[in-house]
Amino acid sequence: MPKVKIDGQLIEVPDGTTLLQACEKAGKEVPRFCYHERLSVAGNCRMCLVEVKGMPKPMASCALSVNDLRPGPDGEPPEVFTESETARKARHGVLEFLLINHPLDCPICDQGGECDLQDQALGFGRGVSRFAEAKRAVEERYISPLIKTIMTRCIKCTRCVRFIADVAGLGDLGATGRGENVEITTYLDAALDTELVGNIVDVCPVGALTHAPYAYHARPWELSKTETIDVMDGMGSNIRVDAKFDRVMRILPRLHEDINEEWISDKTRNIADGLRSRRLDRPWVRGSDGKLREATWEEALAKLAEAFPNDAPEKAAGLAGEFVPAEEAFAFKRLMEALGVASVDCRPEHVKLGELGGRAGYLFNPTIAGIDEADAILLIGTNPRLEAAVLNTRIHRAWFDRDAQIGVIGEAIDVTYDYAHLGDGPQVLAELAAGKGDFLKVLKQAEKPLVIVGMGALRRPDGEAIWALAAKLALDVGAVRDGWNGFGVLHTDMGLPSGLEAGCLPGEGGRDTAAILQAAESGELSFLWLLHADELPMQRIGSDVFVVYQGSHGDAGAERADVILPGAAFTEKNATWVNMEGRPQLGLRAVLPPGEAREDQRIIADVARILGAEEAVFDTPAALRQALYDTAPHLADIDRITPADASALNTLAERADASALDDAPLKTPVADFWLSNAIARSSEIMQRMSAFVRGEGSREAAE
Repeated sequence: MPKVKIDGQLIEVPDGTTLLQACEKAGKEVPRFCYHERLSVAGNCRMCLVEVKGMPKPMASCALSVNDLRPGPDGEPPEVFTESETARKARHGVLEFLLINHPLDCPICDQGGECDLQDQALGFGRGVSRFAEAKRAVEERYISPLIKTIMTRCIKCTRCVRFIADVAGLGDLGATGRGENVEITTYLDAALDTELVGNIVDVCPVGALTHAPYAYHARPWELSKTETIDVMDGMGSNIRVDAKFDRVMRILPRLHEDINEEWISDKTRNIADGLRSRRLDRPWVRGSDGKLREATWEEALAKLAEAFPNDAPEKAAGLAGEFVPAEEAFAFKRLMEALGVASVDCRPEHVKLGELGGRAGYLFNPTIAGIDEADAILLIGTNPRLEAAVLNTRIHRAWFDRDAQIGVIGEAIDVTYDYAHLGDGPQVLAELAAGKGDFLKVLKQAEKPLVIVGMGALRRPDGEAIWALAAKLALDVGAVRDGWNGFGVLHTDMGLPSGLEAGCLPGEGGRDTAAILQAAESGELSFLWLLHADELPMQRIGSDVFVVYQGSHGDAGAERADVILPGAAFTEKNATWVNMEGRPQLGLRAVLPPGEAREDQRIIADVARILGAEEAVFDTPAALRQALYDTAPHLADIDRITPADASALNTLAERADASALDDAPLKTPVADFWLSNAIARSSEIMQRMSAFVRGEGSREAAE
């Protein structure tokens, strides 16, 4: 490996290491604006200049490899100086040029307190300017309704351009002009068609790009910062929630190399107003006139207890939805067992996950980071761009960097990579599983093939058959073998994997979700408890069924309820969330629930007491979590994946039956990325973005 001496310190680094990376390894701070470790190298800001012995002028350390350095005349290692007078003067000059036309609006800049230019001008600048002429101004550019631009501040580092090209996979943002007339703009001044545009604000080192919904609402030093987990999809992206008093002001990404790296989707980032709107902040009960009215907790719990069929628990059922963490799913199931209720489920209608194939049958076994190793990918009934936008960037990277071959079974999808559209219906999958089709050769020849089954395939009456055929195909093409499990289920929410891992499934003789809905429609059911469950066909629940809704937002479940128990949103409770990989992560409370709303664990305990099920009462959240960990020990291993037993997929593959397939085309369950759940539907920003993307709203209205 090459050796290099940096400020007198001799270090050894791998081949291909840039000089900037070598300096960092030696513990030296090298300022930079354009360089970003996840983006291609541009070398255009010149802030990272260092002195290299033997070279006539300072060199950009981000664009120079240690392999390009020449040894000394006697073969001694090349020498680099990061703190010499030459390097210091070069940085002074670069900063002076950058600040020539930069506006002096730091006190009112929304980037104040988080600005790299501000920090580096203090640490590496001269402190004074010799420029006395008038500053030039630049016209604002339209990038997205979610982005506020002040392009006069732009230093042309092109980080935003490279993010949109390298990560988001679009070519619609670029630079025009030459010299000081260079401007960053979109093609024909149109909005960027991506669900990741907010990340360009994070990579922007100055205040040229800021978050439009958050602009001028708070200063960073006013905010309390809480590290927690996102639940807008099944990835479990690591996020930081910034709150001011009792309000969530903004959501930012947090670094996790194996999940979201340092990116989040625009839905995750801009959902803050949905956490405040249409909130359930007090109990409600439906009166004899059929109208909901406000009530006390005592009155609501008493009405629930009166309606519960103690003598006929088979007439009661419970359904857990997409915002239920592992502890609450476990407590919900434990309470139902104590009451003699076997009909409890956390799965959508028709989804049979957890019944066959063990944990390997419902987890994303290759892991999210494992996509970086795949060289052939088959997507079945899924659109990753809408269902897991950040995961989609890894698929794009596999296609772009390693030429991974991608096939799609289902509707034609608009994604950022080329793919072979194999067909709309599941019969194509049956043909592949039977050993036919050109893409079968691609999968068999691949070193690490990957078969991804989406919820659009599983939420069908023939979902079990598709699931089994996909498992059979994965086994046949060698996607499941020692050291590699390339069979994965792409979840669209965190509630389902959390509930499955916590064992929130029907007991012996109990009904699943499809049977519960059928019983509610036919009148066989008299009591139904919905725990954060809004994505259900509420019209199928008969008028004679007494419905208890426990949740945070006044969505579909609350409209149908006879008793409403106000719960907490994901930012308002401490909980264990399990993502699609089976990775347990701790989400921390950032703010308290509004009004009289309570944390859901406490509500379940209150119901258990009033119904006399004391064995289902846990005195403290710690006691509940310990009981969960005793039942599922692998969930105690926080932020680590316990691999599933891949051999269990054989039992699933044995159930493959092509005759059970329907001819209907496979479709993604996420019809509208911006309005995919109750919190999103409560957000005015998401409503405006949905209308804008559909072409029903103007650019001004979206902003």
